[in-house]
Amino acid sequence: MSTDEHLPELLLNRAKEPRALVLLAHGAGAPMDSDFMHAMAEAIAGQGVTVARFEFPYMNRRREEQRKFPPDRAPKLLAHFEQVILQAEALGLPIWLAGKSMGGRMASMLAAESAERAGSVQGVIALGYPFHPPGKPEKIRTEHFGMLKVPMLICQGTRDPFGKPDEVARYGLPATIQLHWLEGGDHDFKPLKRSGCTQAELIAEAAEQVGRFIS
Repeated sequence: MSTDEHLPELLLNRAKEPRALVLLAHGAGAPMDSDFMHAMAEAIAGQGVTVARFEFPYMNRRREEQRKFPPDRAPKLLAHFEQVILQAEALGLPIWLAGKSMGGRMASMLAAESAERAGSVQGVIALGYPFHPPGKPEKIRTEHFGMLKVPMLICQGTRDPFGKPDEVARYGLPATIQLHWLEGGDHDFKPLKRSGCTQAELIAEAAEQVGRFIS
């Protein structure tokens, strides 16, 4: 695996003999080079899948101006994601859309909107899907799942306040969606210390699931 390389707007973790490309979008609050994003990209690349990370415009603005800005609205996020897909097609690998939290939601929304808009996308991967805002289980964010034309994998911690097993079990997710629970993990896949497991182990478990899913 090579060291990270920068292309315009893309941060690459290259697999040695890549069989696919994962476009990995960040969550609402942390950039593409956060500890979680770096560890996850490295782990997925270890599965023989090249990972390209990118930032949405508001996050890039945060970086440039050293000030906090809220995420842009979905249409702007989706339009930017589309441009990243077009850019990534030049790498010549089958493309899978992925994201952490909000990034995973945007990936799934883009894939669900239309086959034309999502381009040549093979599938979607969500790492900690925000099924609902914490403390607001009535505000469910799954309305577009039924429109997905490609398979989707969700890796979710069992302690994730954005969607726990008992809540998600009631949603009746479509058969096109695979759900893998990471025992004891929170929204960042961090388990309790007393569990005897580490965040690195749960990230590795999620990456292994991603590798199997793409296969």
